[in-house]
Amino acid sequence: MLNQDLNPESPREWDNVGEILYTSTRYNLGDRRVSSEEIQEIIDRKDVLWLPVYAYIHSETRLNTTGFFCPWDSGQCGIIWCTKEKARKEWPKASEQKALDYLRGGIDALDSYFNGEVAGFIAEGPDEEHIDSCWGFFPEEGRGVAGRYAYPISEAKSAIDCWVADRAQQTEPHETLL
Repeated sequence: MLNQDLNPESPREWDNVGEILYTSTRYNLGDRRVSSEEIQEIIDRKDVLWLPVYAYIHSETRLNTTGFFCPWDSGQCGIIWCTKEKARKEWPKASEQKALDYLRGGIDALDSYFNGEVAGFIAEGPDEEHIDSCWGFFPEEGRGVAGRYAYPISEAKSAIDCWVADRAQQTEPHETLL
């Protein structure tokens, strides 16, 4: 059974290449709160890759790098950035566009975390026997609604298949020697 992970680890606890800077004094929207002047200094540098980060805050907090249609409850709240040198070390064969895609993924992960979209599974056998469980699956973007959780579903199915195979092996009749 796929369930919401009620206590997921923040993706900002991971080893992130990009740093999310934000200006809000009311909300924690990234890694570090800074002034808009500090953000401008980074944007003006030639040795960095960066993307704008937009927030929509109205009964939920949504983040993205493209903006929202609501002019009243949304706007640019900061940036995600890294140096070009750091990007080359982390992704040696990636183009700058691909590196920006990776940075965008960091915003997508934080958005999923903020909105309770992190999942886990509990695989149970007959009589609710615990087979396996695993948590901390972030949705996969660009796979459509049905495919967003394809990986944890396949992991749960794999755990059940292994359990069934193990049970079948345990119940096979053994040859008796006369």
